[in-house]
Amino acid sequence: MRIVIAGGHGQVARLLNRRLADAGHTPVGIIRNAAQSDEVTASGAEPVVLDLEKASRDEVAAVLAGADATVFAAGAGRGSGPARKWTVDRDAAILLAAAAATAGVRRFVLLSAIGADDFDRTLDDDFEVYLEAKSAADAAVRDSDLEWTILRPDGFTDKPGTGKVTVAETVGRSSIPRADVAAVIAALVTGTLAVHRQFEVTGGDTPIDEAIAAL
Repeated sequence: MRIVIAGGHGQVARLLNRRLADAGHTPVGIIRNAAQSDEVTASGAEPVVLDLEKASRDEVAAVLAGADATVFAAGAGRGSGPARKWTVDRDAAILLAAAAATAGVRRFVLLSAIGADDFDRTLDDDFEVYLEAKSAADAAVRDSDLEWTILRPDGFTDKPGTGKVTVAETVGRSSIPRADVAAVIAALVTGTLAVHRQFEVTGGDTPIDEAIAAL
């Protein structure tokens, strides 16, 4: 499968790239900074330089042409300020979904965040803006005609993956290794499980495929 990943240089994305490449798939990583190309290539993906904050729907659709699926794993990141939470975490995700529809790419996996709907507009806080932006992106994708899945992990760690998770519409707060988030995305994007489902995910005791199949 040819799988296009927005935010292809991110920590989760690079783990996903490697997992997909090792399984015989062809990951394509969309990146904003050409200087990241070598690292994306080393992770097993084909880098494509395209700034999703500036690109048109047709430009993104051209990258998606011929793909079997796409993943939004981009994020403005810490210290980026509230404006880029809107332009990346919300607008770029919505743009990718629209471009996927244009390109005829039906399978769409969106990496969101636990508690995205629990933001507090009264707080002048970048994290609350981040949650609100994620919530808006999730809502737009849910309203699309794509074969979407939205996963909302809790706090990431760099511990080795266990291959086991807890998933449900709502789960208790915990952490999850980035490697396991990548493994969940890989299972979703290469199969047909959890289409039109949104769920939270943390570390747990259930094997990933079994956990997703039970949703």
